[in-house]
Amino acid sequence: MSDSSGNDDRRDGRPHGERSSDRAGDRPTGGRPGAGRPNEGRPSRGKPADGAPARGNPAARRPGDRNSSAGKPAWKKDDGGASGRPPRPSSSRDGKPDEKRLWTKGGAPARNDRDSSERETPEDRDPFGTRSVRSRHDDPEIPDDVSPKELDRVALNELKTLSKENAEGVAQHLVMAARLINENPALAHQHAISAARRAGRIGVVRETLAITAYATEDYALALRELRTYRRITGRDDQLPMMVDSERGLGRPERALELGRSVARASLPVPVQVELAIAMSGARLDLGHPEAALAELEIAQLDPTKAYSYSPGLFDAYATVLEELGRAAEAQTWFTRAEIAADALEEGDAEDDMIEVVEEDVPDEEMVDGVVDEETLESGAGDDSGDGGRADREH
Repeated sequence: MSDSSGNDDRRDGRPHGERSSDRAGDRPTGGRPGAGRPNEGRPSRGKPADGAPARGNPAARRPGDRNSSAGKPAWKKDDGGASGRPPRPSSSRDGKPDEKRLWTKGGAPARNDRDSSERETPEDRDPFGTRSVRSRHDDPEIPDDVSPKELDRVALNELKTLSKENAEGVAQHLVMAARLINENPALAHQHAISAARRAGRIGVVRETLAITAYATEDYALALRELRTYRRITGRDDQLPMMVDSERGLGRPERALELGRSVARASLPVPVQVELAIAMSGARLDLGHPEAALAELEIAQLDPTKAYSYSPGLFDAYATVLEELGRAAEAQTWFTRAEIAADALEEGDAEDDMIEVVEEDVPDEEMVDGVVDEETLESGAGDDSGDGGRADREH
């Protein structure tokens, strides 16, 4: 049976707050959805659908549902007041209302109180649950005989932007890294990390960290630190190590691309040679030994002179020749690399170049392609018969 508005009498059960049906015919419904339209078999608003609680039936609501009349949480009123608000959570800890927060002193914030941090709870120190993501690092011990003055003068100048105490500590760690890089690269790396944590914006510090990372075969870290060093200083003198780090990460194509990104002539000669060796290694990684040999055929490949970079260059050239199956030539260059290294070791550290004099040895003095030891002993005092002799050029 329908009322005057044409709606089903089941509308009496609609949600609380709608206008009663006795005024429904006084004005139009305003085009609200469902007003004046048949139900078309849909469940009525006032009755439950599929066993669900009826929307307009307060008795059908579950605990915690909003109050049907006020639209507010149905909190019980406290005995001590009639506001109907929920009880305030206790500001005290462990249910002790008179306890003061541990970071306060006399009820006021503990400003300028050096001991306040000792009274803080972990929740007060880190209320939002954020902790530093910086990994823990314990500084390695520094022997008493280590002096900051042992550091290179140019490196010491870079540390002048630091405080005196900090500069001395950084310098000592750098000295230890230089001492240990060959015999204990892992410990040298720990010293470099300590220096970087104290002076991360100093170029020589990031360079040292990169070198020690390279020595420990952490090529990803080495490459990252070398890029940082390059960005800080604007220098390309560590480009060969960057190329080698790309090789270490298994990316020879990127290594070659990086090596070609800088004009070779703009680099110092020792850096040019080191870059040629690194580029040659990348060619070998790709399986191109002929191209690798071509990378090493530079003006500095001179067996008559030994520079600081010559032993490494000669040895790399011999390695590629061996890869090509040219064993006799490879052995010749291996020998030249040894002669150059010995000449540099015996010469003065201040000498930039050592001249290597090679003399032919008669075949009868050779035993299986090697100079007989008796021949060397008999000619030890004869300057004209000193095979492979190195003279210092001043």
